[in-house]
Amino acid sequence: MRDVSITQDDLYAARIFFNSALPLLKVVIQSKPKIKKKFEKKNLVFQISALYDKAPGGKMATHFVFDRGEITVRVSDIHPRPDIEFIFPDLKKFIIFFSGKGMPLPKMKGIVSNFGSFTAIMQGLLTMAKLLGAQDAPESSEDQELLVKLFFYLLPNGISQLNKAGHEKIHDFALKSPDRAYAFAVTGYPELNSYIRVKEGNSKAGRGEYPRCKPFLTLRFDSVMHALDILMGKGDMVEYMANKYLTVEGAPEFAGVIGEFMLAVAAYAKATYMD
Repeated sequence: MRDVSITQDDLYAARIFFNSALPLLKVVIQSKPKIKKKFEKKNLVFQISALYDKAPGGKMATHFVFDRGEITVRVSDIHPRPDIEFIFPDLKKFIIFFSGKGMPLPKMKGIVSNFGSFTAIMQGLLTMAKLLGAQDAPESSEDQELLVKLFFYLLPNGISQLNKAGHEKIHDFALKSPDRAYAFAVTGYPELNSYIRVKEGNSKAGRGEYPRCKPFLTLRFDSVMHALDILMGKGDMVEYMANKYLTVEGAPEFAGVIGEFMLAVAAYAKATYMD
């Protein structure tokens, strides 16, 4: 059945979830020893998909290969025979579910025969959803750092995905850009760093410090909590810059542009365009 209700914004949001947000499940599992331990002896493929008749194979999907403690993420890749699969009937229901705007449950395959693996996967998904959907910063320092890491990994990757999908403002910016890198950092926490490299219409997101040279622009926070204040919409960016909680290294005139692109990713991740 042809779904004629899918909009361009839905496609942008779906790309954010399949290519940027869902892969964070691996980060969550590897950062939580109790959850990670449950996968030490697992050997299976878990897939999340949504039916979409205009996509190759009739659906969009991302799958995870669990191989005795090792996790490989295959973004925008359909596995023909996953051991466990969550299948949404359309992209809108998929977006509504993962943005937290509603609970249209997917069809679930392989649960009975892989119940132990299913419960471990659900624990990882629920932990990720709780962190990303929180209104306030987590209480533990470990979870505070993990949440910053998730945001820092999501945002540059999301910007890159929107560029590749042809988002008008972001792709126009990328087309006009020479080879430049834009980075996100917290002083004293190099493991949280991330960046996006943009050059003549192309873009690539990365984790850690940018390896080639000093980034063209770095948004640097002085602490994990001040980073969370801004990332969670609790603090005022101008005020934080005035107090040196946030410093703009490099080309400050581009901070507003990157900030606008961050908000675009957040709008699709929260599906606020549906409001």
